[in-house]
Amino acid sequence: MSTDLIELHFTLNGERKTIEVKPYHTLAQVLRDQLDLTGTKLCCEEGECGACTVILNEKAVTSCIVLAPEINGCELKTIEGLVQDGELDPVQEAFIEKGAVQCGYCIPGMIMSAKALLQENNDPCEADIREALAGNLCRCAGYYRIIDAVTSAGKQIRDAIAAKS
Repeated sequence: MSTDLIELHFTLNGERKTIEVKPYHTLAQVLRDQLDLTGTKLCCEEGECGACTVILNEKAVTSCIVLAPEINGCELKTIEGLVQDGELDPVQEAFIEKGAVQCGYCIPGMIMSAKALLQENNDPCEADIREALAGNLCRCAGYYRIIDAVTSAGKQIRDAIAAKS
C-alpha cells in the first residue's frame, strides 16, 4: 500500500469492498472516479443541493462532504444498488409513474433521500416527506410530483408488506 493511500473496508450495495483511497478525497469522488458509479451526481460540492445523496448506515448523506475514510466499516447504498434482480425499487417506479423525473440530474439524490425516509417510515405525511427532501434541490420538476411519488412508493411498500403477511 502506498504511503499516501489508506485502505478502506466497507459494504457497497450489498457487496464487501476493499479499496485504497487518498485520505482527502470525498465519498462522491471515490464513487464516481474510482468505483465508476456515476449515478451519484456532483453539483454544488458543498452539501447544499443533494444531487450526490447516498445512504450511509441507513441515513441519507450528501457524499460530496463526506470524506472517503469515514466510510470504513460502513454500509453504503447508491442509486445503482436499488435495482434488485432487474427490478426497479418501488421508489424508482413511483418517480417514473408520477412523472417526477424531468432532466434527471437531481433525481438519483431525491430517490436516495426518499428511500432513506421510507426505510424508516413507510407511511410519511406530506410534512415528513418535505422535511426528508429539504436538502435536495430540483430546478426543473414540480415538487408536487415528487411528493406524490414518495407517497405512492410508501403505499407500494406497505401493500407489499401486507401481501407477505
